[in-house]
Amino acid sequence: MLGRILGPHGVRGALKVWSYADPPQSLLQYRSWRLRGADGSEHSYQVLQSQWDGHAMRVELEGVGDRDEAERLRDREILIERDLMPAAGPGEYYREDLQGFTVRNLEGVVLGVLQHFLEAPAGALMVVSGEQERWLPASAPFLKRVDLERREIEMEWPADF
Repeated sequence: MLGRILGPHGVRGALKVWSYADPPQSLLQYRSWRLRGADGSEHSYQVLQSQWDGHAMRVELEGVGDRDEAERLRDREILIERDLMPAAGPGEYYREDLQGFTVRNLEGVVLGVLQHFLEAPAGALMVVSGEQERWLPASAPFLKRVDLERREIEMEWPADF
């Protein structure tokens, strides 16, 4: 998952898009997108035109010709085929690869299991379910270590917070 449809842009079917890619505009290099709805349904679309102005991303998809059609795509996740993606570099991870990992704090206390990520104004949050649900920052200085072999994430976070 590399992004989300925020909603329509204008009346001719263009879409406002939020990119999870780094840098954000790199999402536009992929011309075939699968959009997944909250119900799990997926449909493929070809990107006809796209624009990144340094702040916002606007996209036109084949078969989406008016505002009503664009509105029906609101909140859909943008999926790119994994074999088209570059390999993650050292210290880099694809979010989907981390889902299901056990999250522990520096004292070894299990905080829960990583369910998914949320985007927030200050950056990505990990939604961790355990005795309670926690929304933890997915960045330094809180995120300390990811162990792919043990499927664990270590955080600097108090167990009672």
